[in-house]
Amino acid sequence: ETGEEDVRFKVLYCGICHSDLHAATDEFSFGLYPVVPGHEMTGIVTEVGSKVTKFKAGDKVGVGGLVGSCRSCDKCSNDLEPYCSKMIMTYFSIDEDGIPTRGGFSNEMVVNEHFAIRWPENLPLDGGAPLLCAGSAVYSPLIYYGLSKPGTHLGVVGLGGLGHVAVKFAKAWGLKVTVISTSPGKKEEAINHLGADSFLVSTDQEQMQAAIGTLDGIYDTVSAVHPLMPLFGLLKPDGKLIVVGAPSKPLEVDIPVLIVGRKMLGTSAVGGLKETQEMIDFAEKHNITADIEIISMDYINKAMERLEKGDVRYRFVIDVGNTLMATPST
Repeated sequence: ETGEEDVRFKVLYCGICHSDLHAATDEFSFGLYPVVPGHEMTGIVTEVGSKVTKFKAGDKVGVGGLVGSCRSCDKCSNDLEPYCSKMIMTYFSIDEDGIPTRGGFSNEMVVNEHFAIRWPENLPLDGGAPLLCAGSAVYSPLIYYGLSKPGTHLGVVGLGGLGHVAVKFAKAWGLKVTVISTSPGKKEEAINHLGADSFLVSTDQEQMQAAIGTLDGIYDTVSAVHPLMPLFGLLKPDGKLIVVGAPSKPLEVDIPVLIVGRKMLGTSAVGGLKETQEMIDFAEKHNITADIEIISMDYINKAMERLEKGDVRYRFVIDVGNTLMATPST
């Protein structure tokens, strides 16, 4: 039912994030099943509640990884809803009505208007959908940790769904960007297609040695277990390594090495609703979208298999509106 402050919308597109794969496979062992994944939804508003002021029927809309919070704590008061202790995720949470939340692999959704993003007219609904997670997960930490200032030399580890978006935002801010990858074959893509300034093969000791102490910050997107200390070596004194990937096992950190260079290990979730709206508006202004592969809903299992192998350039987006049939009335 559409409440007084709710927006009901038809889901047209939904991106597939690596965390959707984690959810499907119960990799983190905290899920509520059965589950409907998906937290990068865009669509068209079909109905609004009587007290809704931000939207009207026919408007474009987006919804990301959270659909509720207490709206009164210190975090919520400072537009940091993802850090609210009562935050309600788009799936894997219990909603205020006691029913488990369901994600965007679905025909329609109902959400409180506070947690819906006004969609810019000139930002594509399909290529823009992944920005609701990937874009916010880039924009928020780079601003918070002071790594969005023009002239900053930023390393981006991993040229996947998050990494390629990070390069695009970084270049829009006027940053110098070095992509760091285990795959030499991605060099041409990083430099010629995405506009990175340089490329480092992390398994090439000569390249890594030559780059020691050259980066102001590093944005690490890798969700697999990987060594962090070689990355810290690339940082200048006072450099910051920001890890946003979510490995399923602990990573090792040699604290004395960090102390000597006064280097920082930071983390971050996505931005709050205010910041996510700013990010989406910034993306429209600078023509930033994710590089996507559109799939039909009946391809989802195959897409998950390919995602696990890293076989996607760079984000799957489900064409929900054209390929998920409505459930017949009974």
